[in-house]
Formats: sequence, structure tokens, C-alpha cells
Amino acid sequence: MKKTILFYTMFLGSLTFAQQAAPVLGGDRDVHGCKGSAGYTYSQIKNNCVRVFDQKIKLKEVNPDKSYTTMTAVIFSKDMKRAEIFIPDGNAKSIILDREGKSKIWKSGSHIKETYMLVPYKKTGYQIKKDDVVIYQ
Repeated sequence: MKKTILFYTMFLGSLTFAQQAAPVLGGDRDVHGCKGSAGYTYSQIKNNCVRVFDQKIKLKEVNPDKSYTTMTAVIFSKDMKRAEIFIPDGNAKSIILDREGKSKIWKSGSHIKETYMLVPYKKTGYQIKKDDVVIYQ
């Protein structure tokens, strides 16, 4: 009887240790609860987790300086006064651009070092400019 109790105690103890040592799958949620391993990032405009590559407006990098090309997405607020862009190289996950008046140009605020602009391109596209240089279209 003592051997049986000792065996079960050791068995349960090893199970507890194995559960603690194993990595938690899907435990990579950010402060907003977005699961990065599933491609989700937080959108300030939608106030929810989104997958950038699933958005309707996607722009490709122009003149990449690496062996691969990145892409970004644009999300507009319902009133079209704000646009959110997701720049992969920046420190922030996304940048909010504001439109002034009836202008068709959205600009970043002075709170960030670089100046970003979103401008219409051709009939249905957009360009993102960083310090007056086109980086995505």
C-alpha cells in the first residue's frame, strides 16, 4: 500500500513538473489581447485586433533596400478624417494620420520624428510618403 501511494505521488509530481516546464501555446498576446503568432496586431481606429494582411487597402514597399518586399495596410475611420498605417520598420505598431478640412491628404502629427503622409495615387490607390519620399504604393 505504501509503495502504491508513493508511486502515485511521484507520478502526479512528475505531471505537475511537466506542465510547468512546457511552453504555453498561444501565450503571446500583447497588452491589448492580440495574438501576434496568429498575425494579429492592435488597431487604434477599430479599437480591436486586426490582421494587417487581411485589410482591403494594402500597399507594397517601393524600392526596398533588402532582399524582400514588405507591405502595409491602411484603415480609415468611418468619417474618413483619420487613417491608420502599419509601418513594419517603426517602433510603433501603427501610426495615426489626420486629414485637415476637406483635404485629400492625411498627415502624421508633430509627436513623431518623421513626417508621414497618405496621398491619393492614380484613381483608386494611395501612396505613403515618409519625409516627402514615397515608401509604399
